[in-house]
Amino acid sequence: MIPLPKTEIHVPEGKSIATLGTGCFWCTEAIFQKLKGVATVASGFSGGHVENPSYQQVVTGTTGHAEVVQLVFDPSLISFPELLEVFWSSHDPTTLNRQGADVGPQYRSAIFYHTESQKEEAKKYLESLEKSKVFNDPIVTEITPFSNFYPAEDYHRNYFELNGNQPYCQFVIRPKVEKFKQAFADKLR
Repeated sequence: MIPLPKTEIHVPEGKSIATLGTGCFWCTEAIFQKLKGVATVASGFSGGHVENPSYQQVVTGTTGHAEVVQLVFDPSLISFPELLEVFWSSHDPTTLNRQGADVGPQYRSAIFYHTESQKEEAKKYLESLEKSKVFNDPIVTEITPFSNFYPAEDYHRNYFELNGNQPYCQFVIRPKVEKFKQAFADKLR
C-alpha cells in the first residue's frame, strides 16, 4: 500500500471539522453551505497518494483522491451526527465509485474521520441505516482516517452559486438542493 501524504488542518477554537465525499463536490458544497452551524465549506480532494493534485489529475481516477468537501462547523449549533444525516440523505451511498453519471473512484462515498469519536459515530450511523434497511442495496461508504486535504482550484468554489444557470447545475445540482431544502428546512440558515 502506498503511504498517503499528510496535510495539516487548522481548526479554529470552538469549531470542529468534517471531511465528506458524496460524489461531485459541486453538489455537496451547494448543500452544506446552506446548513446552520456550518462556518465554511471548501471543495477539494482527500485520501489520495499524490501531493497537491490538480482537478485534471484527480478526474483520471489514478491519484486515489475522492472529491470532498471539508466543513468547519460549530458543534454547539450542529452535531457531527446531524451532518451525517445530511451526508447520507444527499447522495446514493450504495453505488461504488459512482454518483449518477459521474463514474470513477474520485466520486466514491467517503467519510474521512478526524477523531475516534467521528469514526464511532459514522460507523454507528451506518449500522443503523443498514439495520433499518433504508437503502435496498448495501452501503459502500468508505469510513477511513483523514490523511490529507487539498483545496480544489478557485473556479470550483461556490460553483452552484456562481454558475446556477448552466445545464449541469439546472439538471443535477438544483434538484438535489431543492430536495435537501424540503427535507431539512429546520436546519437551514
